[in-house]
Amino acid sequence: MTAPRQATPSLPPTPEEAETARSSSRLLAACLGDGGTRRIKVIDGDEIIDVPVTALRMLVEILANMAEGKAVNIIPVKAELTTQQAADFLHVSRPYLVSLLEAGEIEFHKTGTHRRIYASDLLAYRQKRDAQSKSALDELAAQAQELGLGY
Repeated sequence: MTAPRQATPSLPPTPEEAETARSSSRLLAACLGDGGTRRIKVIDGDEIIDVPVTALRMLVEILANMAEGKAVNIIPVKAELTTQQAADFLHVSRPYLVSLLEAGEIEFHKTGTHRRIYASDLLAYRQKRDAQSKSALDELAAQAQELGLGY
């Protein structure tokens, strides 16, 4: 049995990669349209491949992020993350993440003595946190306008 493959952090694209990603994302996005699949011809291998449009949309999103100079990682929704991987994903410390787990803010399960978090649960927490942050900012902006603070 082989050990599960660990996600390796990706590096930001080089300026050349970012420029290639920018032009290829535009070209690919223009070809999407509606429907279940698209046919792609791979010149180097002279192959024609049927690819689901949903996968092509993800590829366009990956390329668009690369064009902006962002590193990209892909995590399956049902992936089990360690506490360190989850903390890195949320940009928080591992002890803080563990406190969120123990407080019931994020669902988790144990594998032996180790806590594991499904990526889907982590995404749900992040969406909830982001919505709360936006709500708080909207409220602060409204208060600032009421008080005439010039925001």
